[in-house]
Amino acid sequence: MPSRKFADGEVVMGRWPGSVLYYEVQVTSYDDVAHLYTVKYKDGTELALKESDIRSQSSFKHRKSQSSSSSPSRRSSRSRSRSPGRPAKGKRRSASQSREYKDDKKKAIQETTLALPVLVLFKPSENNTKRYNGEPETTEKNDTSCIILEQKLKPDLEIKRVLEQYSLRPRKEEKKKEEFYSEKKTFLAIKPVEKIPAKTKDLEFGGRIGTFMLMLVLPATVLYLLLMCKQDDPSLLNFPPLPALESLWEWRVFGIFLLWFFLQAVFYLLPIGKVVEGLPLSNGRRLEYRINGFYAFILTAAAIGALLYFQFELHYLYDHFMQFAVSAAAFSLALSIYLYVRSLKAPDEELAPGGNSGYFIYDFFTGHELNPRIGSFDLKYFCELRPGLIGWVVINLAMLLAEMKIHNLSVPSLSMILVNSFQFLYVVDALWNEEAVLTTMDITHDGFGFMLAFGDLVWVPFVYSLQAFYLVGHPTTITWPVAAAITVLNCIGYYIFRSANSQKNNFRRNPTDPKLANLKFIPTATGKGLLVTGWWGFVRHPNYLGDIIMALAWSLPCGFNHILPYFYVIYFICLLVHREARDEHHCKQKYGLAWERYCQRVPYRIFPYIY
Repeated sequence: MPSRKFADGEVVMGRWPGSVLYYEVQVTSYDDVAHLYTVKYKDGTELALKESDIRSQSSFKHRKSQSSSSSPSRRSSRSRSRSPGRPAKGKRRSASQSREYKDDKKKAIQETTLALPVLVLFKPSENNTKRYNGEPETTEKNDTSCIILEQKLKPDLEIKRVLEQYSLRPRKEEKKKEEFYSEKKTFLAIKPVEKIPAKTKDLEFGGRIGTFMLMLVLPATVLYLLLMCKQDDPSLLNFPPLPALESLWEWRVFGIFLLWFFLQAVFYLLPIGKVVEGLPLSNGRRLEYRINGFYAFILTAAAIGALLYFQFELHYLYDHFMQFAVSAAAFSLALSIYLYVRSLKAPDEELAPGGNSGYFIYDFFTGHELNPRIGSFDLKYFCELRPGLIGWVVINLAMLLAEMKIHNLSVPSLSMILVNSFQFLYVVDALWNEEAVLTTMDITHDGFGFMLAFGDLVWVPFVYSLQAFYLVGHPTTITWPVAAAITVLNCIGYYIFRSANSQKNNFRRNPTDPKLANLKFIPTATGKGLLVTGWWGFVRHPNYLGDIIMALAWSLPCGFNHILPYFYVIYFICLLVHREARDEHHCKQKYGLAWERYCQRVPYRIFPYIY
């Protein structure tokens, strides 16, 4: 087992990932298993570095030539003319003078060579120290510090040029040296920077015990909510009787669910829609994604229309709703097992930053592999929007038809129309802006495990449609003025949600867009900027605020007789507050001092003047 070279607390020079620049860092810990040092930069950013990326501070100090060897001046008998590097006749140097001259020459070359990287570090366009610490960088091309440094280095550069011009070393040797350094530079330029993900130390969701409990509580919660909606009195104290186990499963229902899943997979694989690149991975590679979710939605709508035309009873979903939920849960569990087994053979650089703890339960729940793929088929990206989100709209439509049939209505109730319209708009917006999901934490940070598999395939379609399912058994009448007020509230929430997300996505895609010239931001060490104007200068997560307002508008058409239809908005507030805390922790590690400055500029997290 290799011995440890640097001790905790030692101040060393660490290489910034993806570059050849070294910064002063402090060693905080060492992982004996992965052989990685956790170092802390001056702005508070912590990274895991290999020992080869760390050097002692003494290795960066200027060293004087220690060579004491000398040789007398050689006399050439082949030419009477003097070379420019030799003294005039009668003024030949002594051995000691020759040594001094050679030492001065080596010193001049060495100092000039050491000065050149310093010049690169002070170029305004590079990742300099000010930018690294989150301070605004100098964008003017005529940077004063750079000009002064260039003036100081001019004499050294001139000395090097003269010494190279009149060097006594044979030309062949010079040529070999140039070829060697040229090959070395080329090698350094094309050598990929490998970043081995460190073990996940900060366990979320209550660690191993918490994640184990969530795997039991989440399916039980779905079962409880659906059973409550079926009761005549869905009060919290009126606990529903447990159904017989054989009534929860039907192979025909499971077959229909599989048909739905694979139909969406076929739509995903169709060569329609543009192909875009995601954010860079830890190894610098970018994965490609086909953006065709909206086309899949249109094809699904055409398929549903064809079924209705041939008089297929879509309210079959309502009659077997519990069995469909159990089938989806069973499929998500089987998918999670497959995902974890295949992740055991995945390369280290493909593991998820938040799901690499080494604990089976925790990694199984959060997801061990970041982007599991079968060829070009990205399993996580597919499940994120397709089967569950589009299925949500289909379930709402089935509930609308079931309401009309059960209550003998010629048209749906106003409450059911509002719920279907609001949620239809939300799903269409997500599919229309499908590319934006590539920058979310689900794609960039979380692995694909039970949490996302169950959430995408079970929680979204069967819990988010709770209001429509509730209205079938508990019809609620609302007046047109109330409906208008609820509609205005939903529009306000949607406007905040969409404009905030568009502002963020446009800025990430092209920060130099003239349309965004009025936006101010704080530069960070990663090269990204933190917006401090617009919606993102109002609260830190304005998109969450819009989401919560819309969630409230979706529940209001159900009236105030029971709290059950408001489960969604209550759950959503808890979910987004917890996600905001995760974002806060992640951004503090990623952006360091720049994030602290952003929090000072924008003190409110989600709710202005409240939280």
